[in-house]
Amino acid sequence: MAILSQEEAKKIIDKVLGYSKSDEMKVELTGGRSGNIRFARNSVSTAGASNNLALSITSVLGKKTGTSDINEFDDASLEKAVRRAEEMARLAPENPEYMPMPGPQTFGKPQAFVDTTANMKAPDRAKLAGASIKSIRDSQLSGAGFLEDSANFNAIGNSKGLFGYHKSTNVDFSLTIRTPDGTGSGYAAGDFNDVSKLNTAALTEVAIQKAKASQKAVALEPGKYTVILEPLAAGELVQFMVRAMEARTADEGRSFLSKKGGGTRLGEKILDERVTIYSDPGNGQIPGSPFSSEGYPHEKVMWFDKGVVKNMSYSPYWAQQKGAKPLPQPSGFVMEGGSQSLAELIKGTEKGILVTRFWYTRWLDPQTLLYTGLTRDGTFYIDKGQIKHPVKNFRFNESPVIMLNNLEAMGIPVRTRGNLVPPLRIRDFTFSSLSDAV
Repeated sequence: MAILSQEEAKKIIDKVLGYSKSDEMKVELTGGRSGNIRFARNSVSTAGASNNLALSITSVLGKKTGTSDINEFDDASLEKAVRRAEEMARLAPENPEYMPMPGPQTFGKPQAFVDTTANMKAPDRAKLAGASIKSIRDSQLSGAGFLEDSANFNAIGNSKGLFGYHKSTNVDFSLTIRTPDGTGSGYAAGDFNDVSKLNTAALTEVAIQKAKASQKAVALEPGKYTVILEPLAAGELVQFMVRAMEARTADEGRSFLSKKGGGTRLGEKILDERVTIYSDPGNGQIPGSPFSSEGYPHEKVMWFDKGVVKNMSYSPYWAQQKGAKPLPQPSGFVMEGGSQSLAELIKGTEKGILVTRFWYTRWLDPQTLLYTGLTRDGTFYIDKGQIKHPVKNFRFNESPVIMLNNLEAMGIPVRTRGNLVPPLRIRDFTFSSLSDAV
């Protein structure tokens, strides 16, 4: 397994730094193993595993930088890679926004590594995939899915004395199930650091139910509807908003956080007061890396507190320009929710549309954060608290900022794509046209 201990990683990084003749040098060492299994039409189609160990060296001469990568670790190869990075730096143009590397930092120690996930083998993957395939076959449907597990480490060091080390595990599973006539489609997905929390059979049952229930969908007129967004759908739009909270674009008038006439909306209430979003690499459900690629700490950061913008991310250069502290974008986020289950949200909805997930989501306008995309794999009409029938898929045109001002209710947050997001009930969600795809 290509996972080095903290001591082993530091020894290599220190050796590489010792070869440096540049003004500054940064070294990143990454490694790990991954395995996967894929099935389609209820049969395994591919399976594989890989191990990798790689080193990236960035040399700095004045404001010129050069980078070289290598996966050979004998002394001669390491020194050659250092010389190559320095040569590239000499040839590079100056970067007027280059900032000196940070010195030693204090990093947290998120518990993101789980031995059971790290020790997964081919039979373990086959068992998890097999449980899913059996359920699909028993239901006389057709399914395709993908499972991937990984165990990784990353270490960073520089000539200013900085060093950081982190290791993590992860397992992702997703599947799509179709009915024999092709009119019904269901989807489910789960991701965890601990594989013991992954129940592929339970996820498969959700997708089976959606596939059966979504057959022969009825067309509804496009327009504004009350919707219940499952965490997969809600998380997709919310994560786009969190990733767009960059101070520079806001200061330069190019962001949804820009204020008309100049300035930013930092400190303003721009979302429903029930919306609180923060990032915390030490969160036990979504532990993240304690440091950014530049070597700055990932700490607990409040981005929205009761609808108020509390922070924006700052690159080192823009932080210097504005007299602020460098603040990297989060690796994952938590959106606080309510106490209701998805079923309870549905039961409390007089009329509306349940959305399983979005597909092909694209950015339309960064200043309003308007996005477009399609619903997919299970879209249903709700009447008097009950799912009545499937509806044809829609194209949506919506901004998460507007969406989170039209918030009616939130459910219990669940992990999705490395974030914690609740299901949401939203009024006046804009569906602009119909889609014949299932």
